[in-house]
Amino acid sequence: MITGVMQEDSLKELDFDAAMELARTDPDAFEQYRQDVIEALIARAPERNRQHLRCLQWRIDQERKLAPNPTAACVKLYRMMWDSFAGECGLIDTMRNAHNPPDSMESQRPKAEVVSLSEAVTSRNSSES
Repeated sequence: MITGVMQEDSLKELDFDAAMELARTDPDAFEQYRQDVIEALIARAPERNRQHLRCLQWRIDQERKLAPNPTAACVKLYRMMWDSFAGECGLIDTMRNAHNPPDSMESQRPKAEVVSLSEAVTSRNSSES
């Protein structure tokens, strides 16, 4: 049975059957277990990846909260994973373009004209006269 708060080093193997039973019998305890497992996994990741993983987990948690039901949450998370694999700037796109890296980060950003607010207001006032 799953009990107590997970420690970083105590996560060796997930016991799916025990977690499923905990979810069925004590949803609050299961939620705490789920959060502890996620944090333990993030803590075991290389330091350079931890912030990204925490941000990704936050996004996952928000999608789960916004979903009207667990199935809708599952579908949304499935789409997020698929986009990160096959979508624009996903794994496939990254691998396809690995032999031709961009010259700089600037080349990856969309181009847009930046307009001064004061110029826009002056221009608008001139056209209304």
